[in-house]
Amino acid sequence: MTMSEVQTQPGEARYRIAVDTGGTFTDVVVGSNTGDMAVGKALTTYDRVFTGFEASVRRAAESVGWSGDDVLRNADVIVYGTTHATNAVLTGKVAKTALLTTDGFADTLLLREGGRRDAFDSKAAYPPPYIPRHLTFEITERISAEGDVLVPLDEAKVREVLGSFKEQGIEAVAVSFLWSIINDAHEKRVAELIQEILPDVPYTLSNEANPTIREYRRSSAASIDASLKPLMADHLGKLRSDLQEYGFGGDLLVVTSEGAVLDVVDVLDRPVLLLNSGPSMAPLVGAAAAPERDTVVVCDMGGTTFDVSLVEQGVVRHTREAWLGEPFVGHLTGLSSVAVSSIGAGGGSIAWIDGGGLLRVGPQSARSTPGPAAYGRGGEEPTVTDACVALGYLDADGFEGGFTLNREAAIRAIDTRIAGPLNMDTLQAAQAILDVSANHMATAIRQASLEQGVDPRGALIVAGGGAGAMVAAAIGVLLEADTVLIPATAGVLAAYGAHRAPIATEFLSPLHNDTRSFDAGSASRAVEELTGKAEVFAKRFDGVGAAPSVTYFVDARYPGQAWDLRVYLDAAPDTAADAAGIVERAFHEEHDRRNGTHDPDSRVEIITWGVRVEIPRPELTKDQAEVGRGTEVHRTDSIVFGGESFSTQRYRGVTLAPRDKIVGPAVIDQPTTTIVVPPEWNATLDERSNIYLTRKEA
Repeated sequence: MTMSEVQTQPGEARYRIAVDTGGTFTDVVVGSNTGDMAVGKALTTYDRVFTGFEASVRRAAESVGWSGDDVLRNADVIVYGTTHATNAVLTGKVAKTALLTTDGFADTLLLREGGRRDAFDSKAAYPPPYIPRHLTFEITERISAEGDVLVPLDEAKVREVLGSFKEQGIEAVAVSFLWSIINDAHEKRVAELIQEILPDVPYTLSNEANPTIREYRRSSAASIDASLKPLMADHLGKLRSDLQEYGFGGDLLVVTSEGAVLDVVDVLDRPVLLLNSGPSMAPLVGAAAAPERDTVVVCDMGGTTFDVSLVEQGVVRHTREAWLGEPFVGHLTGLSSVAVSSIGAGGGSIAWIDGGGLLRVGPQSARSTPGPAAYGRGGEEPTVTDACVALGYLDADGFEGGFTLNREAAIRAIDTRIAGPLNMDTLQAAQAILDVSANHMATAIRQASLEQGVDPRGALIVAGGGAGAMVAAAIGVLLEADTVLIPATAGVLAAYGAHRAPIATEFLSPLHNDTRSFDAGSASRAVEELTGKAEVFAKRFDGVGAAPSVTYFVDARYPGQAWDLRVYLDAAPDTAADAAGIVERAFHEEHDRRNGTHDPDSRVEIITWGVRVEIPRPELTKDQAEVGRGTEVHRTDSIVFGGESFSTQRYRGVTLAPRDKIVGPAVIDQPTTTIVVPPEWNATLDERSNIYLTRKEA
C-alpha cells in the first residue's frame, strides 16, 4: 500500500493539517503548499472529537483569510494526535478483555516486575492486574527457551475457553505464551482458533505486540493492545467517517509514542503505540528551536497537564520505562517512547484547600467542560487560568479560544473558594495560586532532569503550550535560569511537532548473543530479517518524504546486569566481519555516557537486535518576511506581578518583527498563547520569530 494520491487542479491550494486533541483545547496547525501557515485553537469536544477539530481548523483558516471548508476538503494529509487511548487505560474504560497464558503464569500481570516505590515497605499490597484474575485463563502448552515444543498445545482446552467467551461478554483477547518470541507456533494456532470460534472479536499476540524477552512487558503490551482495539476502532473510525463525509480524501496519519506518525491502518492494527503519544510531539519543536544546545528542557503546559522532556544535542531522549500511572503499580508496555514526565498542572488545574488549611493546585482539572470559571461554561472552581485572568495576564476581550473570558466569574470563584477561607484579598490569593503552580512545575522539571543526570540550571528551557508562556519566566526564576525560549509556535507546540514529525517505526528481533562467543549465523539471520521488514515498510511510503533513514541498534548489557541498554550503531552490523567488536565498543561508550562508568575488559550480552526506519516528511517552508509594523502597543493595563501592580504595555504578537526587543513588564498577546514578561525580564525576537526571555541582571 502506498499513500493515497489526491488529484490537484492547476492553481489549487493544497494543505497539511496537524491536530493535537488535548484535555481542554484542540490545537491545529495548517500549512499550505505555498509555505504559508496558520494556527487555531478550540475547546475539545469529548462526545464527537470532529466537532472541536473542525472548529479549530476554521479558526486557523479564517485567521489568514482561508476557507475552513476548502482547507478540510483540499488537505492532502491530516496528522492526528490524541490522548484518548492513554485516558482510557488510566480510567479503565477499555474493552472487556481476556488473557490466555501458559499454565502456571496466570499472575504475570499481578506481580509485574516486583518493584515498589518504598523498598522497605514489605506490607505494600499488590495493585490489581490490568486484566482481572478471573478473566485470565491458563492453557496447557510449553515451549523451551531454544524454541522446542516441550508440551503440545491443548487445543481442546483452548476451544473450551474460547467457547465460553461469548456468554461472558468478552470483547477482546490477548495471548501471551512463554517463549513465543522464539517459537510463535502456539500463539499463531490460538489466533486461528479465535478467528474460527470468535470471528468478530479482536485479538493480540504477545510476540507481535512487543517481541521482548521480558515476560511481563510482553504480556502487558498484548493485554493493553487488545483492550484498546474496539475502542480505537470506534474512535478513529468515527473521525475518518466524519472527515470523508466532509470531502477529505487524503491520508490520515496518527501520532505515536515514538515521536513519529503512522498510517491510521497501522495504528488500528496496533493501538498500543498510541499510549503516551500526546506529549511525544513537543520535544521535536524543542530540538528544532535550539539544535546547537547540549541540553534543552522542553516544557509543554496545556489546560490539563504539564509535560517535561529532554533534548540532547538535537536528539530527543527515548525510554522503554514509560509507566501508565505510578511506577511499579501502574502499567508498563516496554515499548520505546519519547521520555516524558507529566504532572496534573495546567491552566485548568483547580486550586483547593486541604484539611490542614494549605493551598493546593491540581492535579484535578476543570478540563474543557465545565472549564475554568472565567470560561463562563458553568465552572465554579478557581483554576490557574482564573488566577491569570484576575492578575490581568489574560486579555478577557481578546481571548482566542472562541469566547470572551468572564473576569467577574474568575474573581468570584477565587474569593469564594480560596481568598475568603484563607483571609486573603483576591489578588493575594490569585498570586498564591500561580506561585504554588509554578513551584509544582519547577519541581517536576528538577526531578525529570536530575533523574536523567542533567542539571536544569545549565540547560535551555523551552516553554510552550497554551498556558506555558504565562509562567515561563516564573519557572526560570525558580530554576535559576537566565534565559527561557518561547518558540514562535508555542501555543500549539505539540500540534506543530506533529506537523513536522517523520513517519517512523521500529522492528525487533529478540535473540541472545555474546560478543566473546559470537554466533554469527543467528545474528546474520536476525539482521537480514530486520532489513527485509525495513525495506517493505519504507517502500510503502516511497515518494511521500525524503529518503528513508534506517538505523540499527541492539539492546545489550554486561553479564549479571538486570537491565539492558539501547545502543545505536553507525551502520548495519556486518556479522561476517567484526560485528561483535563493534557492538562491544559501542556499548562501552554508551554505558560510560549514560552511567559515568564502563568496563572495557568485560564481554557484552546482546538481548535484542533492532532497526528503526524513519521517513522525514517534506516541510512546507516559505521565506519569512519582516511583517512587523513597529512594536505596536495596543493597550496599557494594570497588571499584578509578585503582589505589586505595574502599568504594563500589551503588544500584539503579529505586529512584532525579528530582532524586536521588548522591555518588561509587558504582555505579548499571540493568537494561541499569552507571553508574560515580568518587570525583571526582557523579551527579544530572533530571526525565526522565537522569543527569548532574558533576565535584566544577567
